[in-house]
Amino acid sequence: MLAVRVWGDGPRTAVLVHGIMSDSRGWSRVAPAIAGHGYRVVAVDLPGHGASGPAPGYTPTTLAAALLDALPVAPDLAIGHSLGSAALLLAVPGLGCARAVHCDPVWLPRPRDLDALRAGKHAGRRELRAAHPRWHDDDITAERQALTTWDPASVTALQHLPGLPGAPAVPSLVLLAGPSERIPPAPAAALRRRGWHVRTVDGAGHTVHRDDPAGFLRALHGWL
Repeated sequence: MLAVRVWGDGPRTAVLVHGIMSDSRGWSRVAPAIAGHGYRVVAVDLPGHGASGPAPGYTPTTLAAALLDALPVAPDLAIGHSLGSAALLLAVPGLGCARAVHCDPVWLPRPRDLDALRAGKHAGRRELRAAHPRWHDDDITAERQALTTWDPASVTALQHLPGLPGAPAVPSLVLLAGPSERIPPAPAAALRRRGWHVRTVDGAGHTVHRDDPAGFLRALHGWL
């Protein structure tokens, strides 16, 4: 069973799925505000991350299966970031969420130096601050703590990404960095044609909810 972190005790349920190398603490700047909209917010630690143990192998499919085993059934809202969004995309039909938000999703394969990503486990505060100049100091501390328990083998999941999806299974918002390297303009336009809602948080980097928590929450207007 995966470890979870909970904020609030509202009558509705929201589930949050972090990206690679992070853990559920990565939502700490926005989860209380989401809870303030009347939610019990449940943030999961993916396999190989946070307080969840390592897995024998990592693909978006196996991560999605782990989510279905751990998360509440039929939540009102599901939000996934980065690789967590790829896992959530595959989990949505079984999860039965009412609506979903995908934050700068990692769906499209692209060339990656997996060894360099694995080496990120040893990043210190200086390297993290240089990579994330807009993050709050508490986020830098939380990310450094997350790296201590992160299983670098999980980067192999990036070799099995689902690709650009067809029509969404439930009403869904794709919330992009501005600009996004993960979903460039042409794929974003294709998503709109397929029935996805697409919004951009201008100036925010890949981890939108940590780069610009206020902008992230504003972009969720009408979805909370």
